[in-house]
Amino acid sequence: MDWKSGGDTNFAPIATTDGQLDCRGFWSADDEHPDKDAIFTSNAALCPTLRDYVSGVGANFGRVRIIKLEPQDRETAIRSLHRDDNNRFNPESDGWVVRSWVELTDNPDSYMLLMDSGADGLPDPSTETRVPLHRGARFVVDTQRLWHVVVHLGDLPRYALITSFESGPTLDRWVTSESI
Repeated sequence: MDWKSGGDTNFAPIATTDGQLDCRGFWSADDEHPDKDAIFTSNAALCPTLRDYVSGVGANFGRVRIIKLEPQDRETAIRSLHRDDNNRFNPESDGWVVRSWVELTDNPDSYMLLMDSGADGLPDPSTETRVPLHRGARFVVDTQRLWHVVVHLGDLPRYALITSFESGPTLDRWVTSESI
């Protein structure tokens, strides 16, 4: 689906709020709820390994999608630096919604650029961190707190699995068990 986020992107929804092939997220004027308790779409049957990977984490998940990103250098990417709104309508008593990435293509010269906010609330370049995007790279990021965008220096599109997970003991145990 043609849906823009952080550059020239397309998405294949694997799980959505209602199981439909829709990238709008988990809120609309007449249906507002947190980015969790997702239902797998018909696309999930086309990628059973990825579906089972998400389910195997054991944590409550929201949006699950494969992103396709066309090449973009740092100068182009930085214009799309953004923070997500993962926790809109999420009760304060529930776990914070974070995002997980699994890099599906091998782009060792590409990276996820992360920045914290400065005192003015804008991205602080002195906090820049780069996460390399080689095939199989996996990481969890609080994308509501951190500014982020991918700098993709390859010649071909890159693909990754992006999943919203509810933080808490289950996700913590999974992260610990998967850490090297």
